[in-house]
Amino acid sequence: MYNSTCYNKLNFKLINRMTTRLILFSALISLIPLSLNASETYRQLNLFGDVFERVKSEYVDKVSDKKLIEAAINGMLTSLDPHSSFLDKKSFGEMRVQTKGEFGGIGIEVTMENGLVKVVSPIDDTPGSRAGLEPGDLITHLDGVSILGLTLRQAVGKMRGPVDEEIILSIRRKNVDPFKVKIRRAVIKIRSVRFEAIDDIGYIRITTFNQQTTPGLNRAILELKKQIGPSLAGFILDLRNNPGGLLNQAISVSDIFLNQGEIVSTRGREPENTSRVHAKSGDLTEGSKLIVLINNGSASASEIVAGALQDHKRAIILGTQSFGKGSVQTIVPLSKDIAMRLTTARYYTPSGKSIQKTGISPDIVVNAAKIEKDMVTNQRREADLRGALENTDKETQNDEADTSKSRRPTAKELANTDYQLARAVDLLRGLSLLEKRIVN
Repeated sequence: MYNSTCYNKLNFKLINRMTTRLILFSALISLIPLSLNASETYRQLNLFGDVFERVKSEYVDKVSDKKLIEAAINGMLTSLDPHSSFLDKKSFGEMRVQTKGEFGGIGIEVTMENGLVKVVSPIDDTPGSRAGLEPGDLITHLDGVSILGLTLRQAVGKMRGPVDEEIILSIRRKNVDPFKVKIRRAVIKIRSVRFEAIDDIGYIRITTFNQQTTPGLNRAILELKKQIGPSLAGFILDLRNNPGGLLNQAISVSDIFLNQGEIVSTRGREPENTSRVHAKSGDLTEGSKLIVLINNGSASASEIVAGALQDHKRAIILGTQSFGKGSVQTIVPLSKDIAMRLTTARYYTPSGKSIQKTGISPDIVVNAAKIEKDMVTNQRREADLRGALENTDKETQNDEADTSKSRRPTAKELANTDYQLARAVDLLRGLSLLEKRIVN
């Protein structure tokens, strides 16, 4: 006879390891590439089991099975491309909130490049935008701690935090010495669409593509048509520094300006997964002239819109080369609280062009620049005269100072300093004038 108690003690670890292996095998069997033969598949699973058990038993700190498995899944997904990732309960919740147009953070869209966080675009009217962050900036440290070794999700998680708390970002920018920026976190409420009239031109800026975008654009067009009236020369659609967002919103925004034709096609791994989306009849602008502004911060959904309008010759694309993100991510729920973001397709413009890593080339290249004050106007004011008396009315001085600091510049004011916008205004007015002369 043998001592059953002794047997159980001696074999407890073995049984526990076998149970762990079975659980891991069932969880991971569907994740191993199908190209591997059966024996290779089990060999790879066995390797994972060995690593899992060694980490679980010998790592310096105790780590839960849940954390290890989720980290393994996330590592698998992030190794595929910069946009696939595992969404735990917190990340999944934040993603759902973000698509509704409100989330917490500093207000920048980012990606990963060579182990560093790269700014795709700062979002308008957010701490990141006000701090002067620019597309292409590389974030190397957060509060003095290097980002190297972190996943994109981990880095983003560290940039988020309690509202009103400050974070210091170390920035590396092309042709500029490394510098630091202190940013105070805030609740980011994105107003997706802004609009106003620049005299006879309807200026519309889309900052991101979320659930508010299409209704906001519809309202903007109708309001501007009503406000400007018959003298409307056309529209400027500003997609600069727009990092993208929801695919369905990019499609519906394109559809607003098109009467017919393909908007975008998406192609997955299998040919049968190809889909094409076409515009419905009805151009809300009634064929008004349209100029679309893009730059290297215009990505994803912005590029879908610019590409569709360019291929159909519906708009003149003006600015600089766009970011070049031509892939589609699908959110796949794995349970009520967790999901994965998986790249499932590439998208193509109506002409069949992929913009992945190349971007949209503008019809007219206009580099970003600021128009100096002396170029805007030669008019002199009393304040410019040497020896002019000071204004002793403190209340007036304070009002003027407060206004200049807190007031957002109007589109008309921006057109006096923003070189790309100024050229778009000039071009639109020139085209309108030419058309009137031809008609006459």
